[in-house]
Amino acid sequence: MIDTPAISIIMPCYNQAIYLAEALDSVLAQTYINWECIIVNDGSPDDTAQIASVYLKRDNRIKYLHKKNGGLSSARNRGIELAKSEFILPLDADDLIHEKYIETALKAFLDNPALSLVYCKAEKFGVEEGPWNLSDYSFQNLLLKNCIFCSAVYRKRDWELAGGYDELLTSWEDWDLWIKILNPTSLVYQIPEVFFYYRIKNESMLKSITNRLHDELEWRLVFNNKEKYQQQFNTPLQNVLRVSHLEQKVDSILNSRSYKVGNFMLKPLSMLKNLFKK
Repeated sequence: MIDTPAISIIMPCYNQAIYLAEALDSVLAQTYINWECIIVNDGSPDDTAQIASVYLKRDNRIKYLHKKNGGLSSARNRGIELAKSEFILPLDADDLIHEKYIETALKAFLDNPALSLVYCKAEKFGVEEGPWNLSDYSFQNLLLKNCIFCSAVYRKRDWELAGGYDELLTSWEDWDLWIKILNPTSLVYQIPEVFFYYRIKNESMLKSITNRLHDELEWRLVFNNKEKYQQQFNTPLQNVLRVSHLEQKVDSILNSRSYKVGNFMLKPLSMLKNLFKK
């Protein structure tokens, strides 16, 4: 094994044991060999540990961590804390990567060290198949809609400077991190080939988001990054919320129970409302 891997693949797993072997096989098939893969068992009650143990014996580049269930952001953060590499690639245990993804992504960083993030074209598979047609990246587009999937390659130091994934976000944690680590001048490169495969299942975390939870997630996303929203749109936060389709929902969000129990929600509402003043 190479002592200092160039990239760490972080693979959280909770109730995805039936897909774990397939995801790990896609890692083992990589043409680039200087990697480590950290499986993070997020307190999963299924056969994650048994399947992981088989792969730990097959390849010593694969590592394993078991932790108490804390959610996807928590699992990713614990895995990245252990990572030895300069670069990070999150890969959920039910998704797949093309054999040339890591090689091509790291070559892009080598060719242009000023890059902040590299991702690729993507396809859906499972109960839905076909191209995953995300919007073209620009920083302003990113503020309004996530146009980069979770399995993009970035530097560990940028994750550290951003404070990691927000563990209070039950979804969209990758979107929040992209906004934190990028800015209008950041260089982002999309590999013009399909190197990521996103599994669509009948039930998924994204599909389970209710309208109310959607609003609260969107509010936290804006609140976490309010300075960037204000600077990019050159407007006070109230107008930012209008741009992000939240203005009419602010009162209901502020008065919701789940809003009040969140970490940033514990401040008096009068202080929060001062943010909306011009």
